[in-house]
Amino acid sequence: MKKTGIFYGSSTGTCEDLANQIADKMGVAASDVYSADKLSADLVKEYDLLILGTSTWGDGELQDDWYDGIKVLKSADLSFKSIALFGCGDSESYCDTFCDGMGILYEDLKDSGCSFIGNKVGTDGYSFSSSIAVVNGAFVGLALDEVNESDKTAERIDNWTAELKKHI
Repeated sequence: MKKTGIFYGSSTGTCEDLANQIADKMGVAASDVYSADKLSADLVKEYDLLILGTSTWGDGELQDDWYDGIKVLKSADLSFKSIALFGCGDSESYCDTFCDGMGILYEDLKDSGCSFIGNKVGTDGYSFSSSIAVVNGAFVGLALDEVNESDKTAERIDNWTAELKKHI
């Protein structure tokens, strides 16, 4: 199994909680789960698989902890890394920017040489009008809505982590 690190950006604790749920399903130790503001070049080198999560803020913006973290990732050699993305959003109040933060992470990293896994999550069962996290008809990672669809979270995490495990 690839050595896995999970990095999340969370302002309210929701994305942090989701990161810990994903860690549990993936068998990732709590010591390998970090806030994105702790991301460093040394940590990037330590892991083969980086699971990156973010909430979406304002008008579809990346969560604040990622501003320096994404710079670290963009300056790192990711050519032999696998990356999986997850995002949380509010599909009712912010239906036109649902999980856009995850889409921003994807856009910033898509030409980095990394391999994305878990990046073809179907949009069926989701209620939203627009998202830059949808590319070629599928989410670029796991989209979660703890505000309106928390009853679907456990199943979505189970399905997504099972898919990730096929690639590691």
